[in-house]
Order: sequence, then structure tokens, then C-alpha cells
Amino acid sequence: MRFRFVAAAALATALATAGCGRSSTPAAGTSTAAVTGKITVLAAASLTESFDRIGKDFQAAHPGTTVTFSYAGSSQLAQQITAGAPADVFASASPATMKTVTDAGDNTGTPAVFVKNQLVIAVPKGNPKGIRALADLTGPGLKVALCAKEVPCGAAAHTALAAAGVKLTPVTEEQDVKSALSKVKLGEVDAALVYRTDAHAAAGDVDGIEFPESAQAINNYPIVVLKNAPNPSGAAAFVAFVQTPAELTVLSDVGFQRP
Repeated sequence: MRFRFVAAAALATALATAGCGRSSTPAAGTSTAAVTGKITVLAAASLTESFDRIGKDFQAAHPGTTVTFSYAGSSQLAQQITAGAPADVFASASPATMKTVTDAGDNTGTPAVFVKNQLVIAVPKGNPKGIRALADLTGPGLKVALCAKEVPCGAAAHTALAAAGVKLTPVTEEQDVKSALSKVKLGEVDAALVYRTDAHAAAGDVDGIEFPESAQAINNYPIVVLKNAPNPSGAAAFVAFVQTPAELTVLSDVGFQRP
């Protein structure tokens, strides 16, 4: 599903303050109203490395702001939001988990898809088991980790496995992609289905094995300002900033795809 971003009355301020990625110079003809204060962003665990970088860029472009991130599985974050957790922005790893928030009316404006992500098979460095395809994950004695089905990376994994006609019983189902990846890094499993971006971030410890069925399980990542945002103008500015060319490059450099 495709989303288009509408930022309500805060849009003019957001675009003006977001500027051009790392530059704090406003575009010609826009307002120069300052964005200040703390901005709390709840984001899918797979966004950790790239959003940490983008947060620093945002703070550099907007002195007087502090961006605080809380990373977890998207379904867990959606539940926190609908339960009333105070936050300004939600960045989800799937439209389905974003829908939990929008169905509850906890959003302001329409979520925007800003990147896409695709699965790989994460294996220990050097691929000691010689895994090349999803079917290899059913080998005798092979231990595999997946994300739980309700988590976006888990839903994508089950879609990909079904597309390949592979029936797999994992030894563990984790609540977010970082936890699944850590099982490989710690040597507790022989492989895990994780996002390409997470394998990229852990390239010193794991190899990411591409497989064709992942193209049938691509996850869109939507972002939105939350209805009860303590800092609505800062939230709108951050959402706009994430979608600037410079910050989309930050995301694409670690393996995310543009929508």
C-alpha cells in the first residue's frame, strides 16, 4: 500500500526547518521559524543505525533540539502508542503495524512511506554451513532463528518461505530483527532471516545471503507524526527531514531502497 504524507498545519514550518538534509539553510520563500526542544521518535529496530545518524544530522541542522529514539519491534511500539505512551513520531517497518496506530486515530496526517527493506539469510562470517538458498535452511540439525509472525520481519519471512515452498520450524522466534540477528552473531543458531540493512550493519560478524523469494516479501516503511505529540512542530520537521535527499541517501547507503 502506498501512503502520501500530509502534514496538516505544521507542514510549512516542517519544510522550512528541515531544509536540505544536513544544511540548516531554509529554502527560498519559506518561513525561518525555529524548531526547538526534545523530539521523541519510536522507530523499528531495523532503523537503529541509520536513524542514529539522521538524528545527529537533524540536531546539527536545528541547534536547540534533542532527538531521542526508542527502538523495538514495530508491533510492540504500535501497542505502546495506542496505550498512550508519549512520543512525537512513529516510524514503522510495515503498513500493517502502522495501521494499528491509524485505526486508533493516534496519528496526525497520513503516513508516508520513505524507504523499503528486503530480507537476506544471515549466516556466520564465512558461511560455514554453505547455505545458498531458503531450502538449505531445512538441512538436518540446522538451527534457524526467525522473527515472530506478528513482527514485520517475521511476517515477511513467512511470506518468503511460502513463496519458496519451504516449511521451516525455527528454534526461536524473536520479537525484533536485532534479536534474531544476535542469535547468529553469538553462535546460537546457524542462520536467521533478517533485513538486508541489519546484515549490512553487522558485516564484521555475519554474511548476508541474497535469495530471490525476498522480492515477494518487501516491507514498506511508513512514518507519521503522532496525534498527542508533545512537540508537534518538531515532529513534523523531523518527518520532513527524514525524507530529504541527503537523509534518504543515508538510508540507501546502508541497504534501504527508495519507494
